Order: sequence, then C-alpha cells, then structure tokens
Amino acid sequence: MAIARLHGGPLDGQLLPLDDADLDRMIVPYSETQVVYERKGALERTGEDDGPAEAEFWFVESEGEIDPYSDQARERR
Repeated sequence: MAIARLHGGPLDGQLLPLDDADLDRMIVPYSETQVVYERKGALERTGEDDGPAEAEFWFVESEGEIDPYSDQARERR
C-alpha cells in the first residue's frame, strides 16, 4: 500500500491511502464539491524497511467554489 501526501488547497497536509501507486491524478470529495490534485515526482520510501511508499500530490483546482467557512457558518446558526 502507498500513501498520498496532499499539498496546497483545502486538504493541505492530509495523508490518504493510495490503492494504485501509479496514479497521476486524484479527484477527492470536499464539502459540496470536489478538488483535484496531481502527482509530482516519483514514488518515495519504496524500500522494504522504510514504511509505506509515499507519493506527493499538489492541488490543481476545485470543481466548484470552496468556502472554508461554510461549515462554521452553519454551526453558528
């Protein structure tokens, strides 16, 4: 199993399981829309004794508008 390390966008710093280590693009659900991340670089930590392999994914775009405060605004009502 491999891990996707996400950079930028609303999911910055998140780690997600990566079922396909050859995946070049991820579309991830976020709130009421989806966000797109693209892989940059080769798979890292691929040795037998250094933990799960990691791939770096960087934010590209969102399918819709992202309002980071929408959940907080609903909670205040």
